[in-house]
Amino acid sequence: MSIISIEDLKKSYRDSEVAVQALNGITLKFDKGEFAAIVGPSGSGKTTLLNMIGGLDKPDSGGIMIGEVDITKLNSRKLIDFRLKNIGFVFQSYNLIPVLTAFENVEFIMNLQGVKREERQKRAVGLLEAVGLGERIHSRPSKLSGGQQQRVAVARSLASRPRFILADEPTANLDSVSTQNLLEIMEKLNHEEQITFIFSTHDQRVVNKAHRVIVLEDGKVVNDVFKNV
Repeated sequence: MSIISIEDLKKSYRDSEVAVQALNGITLKFDKGEFAAIVGPSGSGKTTLLNMIGGLDKPDSGGIMIGEVDITKLNSRKLIDFRLKNIGFVFQSYNLIPVLTAFENVEFIMNLQGVKREERQKRAVGLLEAVGLGERIHSRPSKLSGGQQQRVAVARSLASRPRFILADEPTANLDSVSTQNLLEIMEKLNHEEQITFIFSTHDQRVVNKAHRVIVLEDGKVVNDVFKNV
């Protein structure tokens, strides 16, 4: 059964007086355990699509089913609660809270969820160890490299036990070594724990690792390829 079903999704924005069609009838399904990359030139609709799936923006028309819930029908309060419990995010700019340590950044979302202190502390430490930062749990973001900060962001995205993780250009600010390390961690989590990752990316290294590549042009799906892995 698909964990995400997108049906005839359309979205336009106004650029001065001109309407720009960002998404023009996208229909897609994603199953549990996918490691998928959404690619295409700038302006093709990659980030818009990811934002729609993540409930960060609403389409003009069409549906987005996550499990049995059409998130396009939820009001703002219910959507915030749904995101908190079901969707993990990894952003290009890390989006860590600078005054919190790596441990506190990962623990924070579980605190919002009302997870008991002992459980959230154990999970935060375990996740940071899983991404290779067991010795840096008390470091603040300013004391971590870009690659280390992005690994904290991955650990944080997993903390809420989401149904899937959306990663918007997660390697854009990383060097080649950090990118390789991050992708290996994500691929390991995908393979061993069946965690679903959906990337929006320009990075060929991410595309090479992906098990499915969806190509967008002018807000439409022009290719959708499953690799043999």
